[in-house]
Amino acid sequence: MKDDTQENSIDVQDTSTPSEGDAKEQKKALLRYHTFRMVSVGVVDEPINQAYDIISTTALVVNLAVMIMNTFDNLSAKFGDLFMVLEQITVFFFAVDYMLRIYTAKYLYPESTPWKATVRYIFSFAGIVDLLSFLPFYLPVFFPAGASVFRMFRVARIMRLFRINAYYDSLNVITEVLSSKKQQLLSSVFIILVLMVAASLCMYSVENAAQPDVFKNAFSGIWWASSTLLTVGYGDIYPITTMGKVLGIAITFLGVGMVAIPTGIISAGFVEQYTRLKRIGESGSEEDVKFIHVKLSGKDAWVGKQVKEVGLPHGAIISVIQRGKDVIVPRGNVVLQAGDRLLIGAEALKEDTPMNIQEIRLQKDHEWNGLAVQDLDISRKTFLIMVRRSGRSIIPKGDTVLRAGDVVVLYSQKKLGETEATEEA
Repeated sequence: MKDDTQENSIDVQDTSTPSEGDAKEQKKALLRYHTFRMVSVGVVDEPINQAYDIISTTALVVNLAVMIMNTFDNLSAKFGDLFMVLEQITVFFFAVDYMLRIYTAKYLYPESTPWKATVRYIFSFAGIVDLLSFLPFYLPVFFPAGASVFRMFRVARIMRLFRINAYYDSLNVITEVLSSKKQQLLSSVFIILVLMVAASLCMYSVENAAQPDVFKNAFSGIWWASSTLLTVGYGDIYPITTMGKVLGIAITFLGVGMVAIPTGIISAGFVEQYTRLKRIGESGSEEDVKFIHVKLSGKDAWVGKQVKEVGLPHGAIISVIQRGKDVIVPRGNVVLQAGDRLLIGAEALKEDTPMNIQEIRLQKDHEWNGLAVQDLDISRKTFLIMVRRSGRSIIPKGDTVLRAGDVVVLYSQKKLGETEATEEA
């Protein structure tokens, strides 16, 4: 008997532990998801998310301002201690932000496993910029000899400004154009480098004898070639021989053409991008899709579930979620919350299926006021499917009494208003 009691107690313990563990895991997952939304730039549906964006932007601006002002000797001597404190605070914030982004990387790359998502973020461009935002500040503590080199890497913090793309869609066009034209841009850069080396070699050949201290070797003219081909023209190195001047004129003309090539590529990319967006909007075929708007309350069964778990019928989708001021195009792993406004879309009825829906607001003198649904004189092919009263939706029963101000929704398989004679025919 003693053994049976022990076994029963073990069974109860085993049964209760997984449920407690699942609850803890759900809380952890929910905390991680909310943290991800907080550190994601442009998600301002909750005050804490908006506050985090403001703090992050302020910390970056303050840090960059301190870096610039610290280069002035008079400001550095007078406010050096204040600058150091501000830099320590902002850099510490960058370090915490980096840790939070690693912690929430699984939501940034939902298609990857948590470990792979973390690795993808660490080695992504954004992850490297975030790392360089704070790591060079602490490295001199362990490697004092490389302090000057580490200070140079702090400039990477300015790259964090590109995150404001989340607020300005027009800035994304620049990234898309550069990405789509990267092959052409790389080709133009390669041509410029080839001409730069060739110009340096040619100028060395004709100017070495006249200016041995300036054009010492084959690559000593790289500075002159770069300033000439890129049309900068500093004028600190220049040819003095007749042949060198003629060669310099020719290379200058080539330089104008070389600079025009990448400029033309980028300009054409902008034109193509805006033309493509316009064509998508104008040349798409129209399809009739119907949408309904639903607001979730705390008692709805969908609250706390992922979009893929709500079990919508085939052909219906949750197309948009409005959460506060934030508009979300949902993926399957988006968790629905109380207060969300859902836009649910479905294919419209085709013309060969004659179904009609009509809303009627009952005025005070309407003949249906005070009548029960079962007493209404309507067609056999017309059904009263819903009553909206004071902002609430009511599924009508036979004894539901209609009132003035009710919005009655009627469904019919014929055009509303057709006569019974037409129906019988």
